[in-house]
Amino acid sequence: MNRNFLIDTDTASDDAVALIMALRDPGITVRAITAVAGNVPLGQGLKNALYVTELCDAAVPVYAGCDRPLSRPAEDATWFHGRDGLGDKNYPPPLRSAAPGHAVDAIIRTIHDHPGLTLVTLGPLTNIATALMRDPSIVSKVDRCVIMGGNPCCVGNVTPAAEYNIWCDPEAAQIVVSSGLPIELVGWHLCRGEANLLRPDIDRIRAINTPLAKFAIDCNAVAMEANRVQSGEIGIALPDPTAMAVAINPSICTSVSSHTLAIECQSDLSRGQTIVDQLNVSADERNRSIWQPLVRDAKPAKIVWTIDIARWKQLLFDCLASVTSGPGVNRA
Repeated sequence: MNRNFLIDTDTASDDAVALIMALRDPGITVRAITAVAGNVPLGQGLKNALYVTELCDAAVPVYAGCDRPLSRPAEDATWFHGRDGLGDKNYPPPLRSAAPGHAVDAIIRTIHDHPGLTLVTLGPLTNIATALMRDPSIVSKVDRCVIMGGNPCCVGNVTPAAEYNIWCDPEAAQIVVSSGLPIELVGWHLCRGEANLLRPDIDRIRAINTPLAKFAIDCNAVAMEANRVQSGEIGIALPDPTAMAVAINPSICTSVSSHTLAIECQSDLSRGQTIVDQLNVSADERNRSIWQPLVRDAKPAKIVWTIDIARWKQLLFDCLASVTSGPGVNRA
């Protein structure tokens, strides 16, 4: 039996590869894709998501969602992904249009229609937080909530303290992590070092010689250079595909533990920091007055510390080697 996925995304270059992974996996049925402002403005992210569904010949509805964070101005990451989010390769506009209605309504409806689905978030959590505020009952109908976001107990990528998706809308992230959703946090650290697509990996993907494989590398050209400038690492960092790999096959995780999680929303210096109670100090009587208002009814989140890098890359190689014959696949 296929598993149902609902994917929320601020589609730029790494999101695009993650979408391909889910859309081409024969064991996954993507029930809806919802777009949110983040890496690129909402309109661009919506176009990018529609374009990827065309490449995969996937008849999946794509909905437009929130165009800014809950209470902060929008701040994109086009410096990392290119002005269009897809490496400025001048891909043609999508032929398909967005599905009617707002993404928040689609999230609520899709979860109620498909109880037990897996919710995968690849961008800021604005759409998800808004859905939770509107209908908290969706919490009990989500089997897994895999979040690409955060920097558990490690350095951030947009500030020393924070990872971009959480930093972009920390108030939304705090609503989500305290909601009771069964969260699996896949931080950006999992795409670093040997988990980057290194030159041999890039060459292997190019050798696959499918339109999807070509697109996956080409659309990340700007991001590869930005990764070198930012971190000094030579390779393509793919945080969203890493999270999607965990969503598709959680057995690739080699170290996971559950902890109370909170998000810093007040400090300018540490805005968006993912605070993981790794030593369980929040349970101490002396700390409850600080932590209880933050965690409320939250379940401990599963924090993914390490993954089997070879297996995550093999999952990626396999999906990019998948052949499709739809009318959109040659548009790259």
